[in-house]
Amino acid sequence: MVVGVTVGFVFAAERRQLILEMVRANGAVSLRELARVVQTSEVTVRRDVRALEAEGLLDRRHGGAVLPGGFTRESGFPQKSHLATAEKTAIADLAASFVEEGEAVVVGAGTTTQELARRLARVPGLTVVTNSLLVAQALAHANRVEVVMTGGTLRGSNYALVGSGAEQSLQGLRVSRAFLSGSGLTAERGLSTSNMLSASVDRALVQAAAEVVVLADHTKLGTDTMFQTVPTDVITRLVTDEPPAHDDRAATELQALADQGVHISVAGPGAGSGPAAGVPGEPVPARRRDVPPLPGQRRSLPLGPGRPEAPGQGGPPGAQLRSAVSLDQPPTARVADLRRR
Repeated sequence: MVVGVTVGFVFAAERRQLILEMVRANGAVSLRELARVVQTSEVTVRRDVRALEAEGLLDRRHGGAVLPGGFTRESGFPQKSHLATAEKTAIADLAASFVEEGEAVVVGAGTTTQELARRLARVPGLTVVTNSLLVAQALAHANRVEVVMTGGTLRGSNYALVGSGAEQSLQGLRVSRAFLSGSGLTAERGLSTSNMLSASVDRALVQAAAEVVVLADHTKLGTDTMFQTVPTDVITRLVTDEPPAHDDRAATELQALADQGVHISVAGPGAGSGPAAGVPGEPVPARRRDVPPLPGQRRSLPLGPGRPEAPGQGGPPGAQLRSAVSLDQPPTARVADLRRR
């Protein structure tokens, strides 16, 4: 829970002092939460955070603010859990809708994958292989889900099992898809993380899967960290949220990923449908837009319920990539353009 108080109108100096106090109390706070507490726009809060960063009082990172030195060390789970929480929820809702009854999947460590795991608890007959204690905990009481944990050494900062024991336990394993998160995602290098041991285990998880689905909110787009985990040409699908109108970097990175053949699904509030998403018995309308890979690219998800059509099927040849076509959606779904006009 983020420590803070709701305030009325304040001057810039008072507002920045409140922001600084919140960051000091919590270690890390999202821009959305800061804007809510000081009752101003995220644009104004972003300007305040930049001013405080210039004074060396805090650092900007992943759509929020952290204590000074945040760029030189990896944030722990308590800090990450407060960043982009609404975005992670929407991403998890949509990602869960791709999982079908009776599947076997691997789920990596991370706060977004933990949100996904909570939704996968409702998918009957599912087998989940994971190196994350938090993912396993989220699924521990799911009667119809089998959880298989890797071996390895516990890494306390993100509650994940890493090392040679984790990697060896994945040898010979084969599942339908892997769901992974990370610290950054670029079209040039793909998914990356700031820890070598975590990167090595994530690569082993990828080797066990026929398809790779990356879960990354818009704050990670265009961010490149030290250790590459999944090259761009191995990523089958990216599930992300809608970048803010002012975030040209994220929009540009999305287009570059689509140009390289990554199938992009953009989640909005209420994304996802079916037994894995929402409250049981209370389905919510899906809101997503999908950008298929270029015709003739090296990958597309298999056909079937809830799956997009293969390039060249169900539409006129030569369809433009930048037309973000909503696939398998109800009439209320959006048809939007990835690059804003």
